[in-house]
Amino acid sequence: MKRFYIYLTLTVGGITFIYPFLWMIAASLKPETEIGAIGLWSPHFNLESYRLVVQKIPIWRALLNSVFVSFCVTVSVIFFGSMVGYALSRLNFWGRNLIFGVILFTMVIPFQITLIPMYILMVKFGWVDTYLSLIVPGMVTAFSILLFRQFFLDIPQDLIDAARIDGCNDFTILFKIIWPISKPVIITVGIITFMTSWNDVLWPLIVIRNEKLMTMPQLVTIFAVGGGAEARLGAMLAAATLLAIPIILVYAFFQRYFIESMATSGLKG
Repeated sequence: MKRFYIYLTLTVGGITFIYPFLWMIAASLKPETEIGAIGLWSPHFNLESYRLVVQKIPIWRALLNSVFVSFCVTVSVIFFGSMVGYALSRLNFWGRNLIFGVILFTMVIPFQITLIPMYILMVKFGWVDTYLSLIVPGMVTAFSILLFRQFFLDIPQDLIDAARIDGCNDFTILFKIIWPISKPVIITVGIITFMTSWNDVLWPLIVIRNEKLMTMPQLVTIFAVGGGAEARLGAMLAAATLLAIPIILVYAFFQRYFIESMATSGLKG
């Protein structure tokens, strides 16, 4: 009987979380006059809202921009985050703990505080309205450094010592010995970074004005609240659905590694 209540609770919780998303998809396929209904089914499903979105905004160009920017940011965060995490966990040098403390401190500073200085830097560098303004500020994150450091601390020191005896330098140890056994944390950092970069709206709204360079969340936001949707709720929901699908596919493909990493490495150390 106890197991029954556990399954019942989990089922109710699952439906509560998934229902708004299912309703969004169903509503995006309904005629405008039926969107107000709370149910999911309609005998008049059609793709009219999606057709309007494709006609009104360059959604596929924005999709490619988002994929390119998120991919570049994710690769650089994994690369630089693992290097810094390795240095902070395996190398002994003066000020190591102080540097780690400063990195942790940056995690408590709200992004909005650094918004204006970052924008001024982008203007000084001449990077406004370029991909560089979207990619460079996110190339390394404190959270990725923390995850890599905690994971690397659990790797046996004997393995690293054996590699040094064989003549390996720190770059060889990191990329040829530690990386192959660190797939869970690499994938976890990759998923979190990709989702964060993909969903970012505020920063692209500040540094990008050229419609051809806009990311998908930015373009969808302008389309939904800027009048492009002509107050048609179906078109807004269709744009939001198109925005959500890529990130769901990424998570669904890598979720096994994501859960494994959270269960085995976490933030211990």
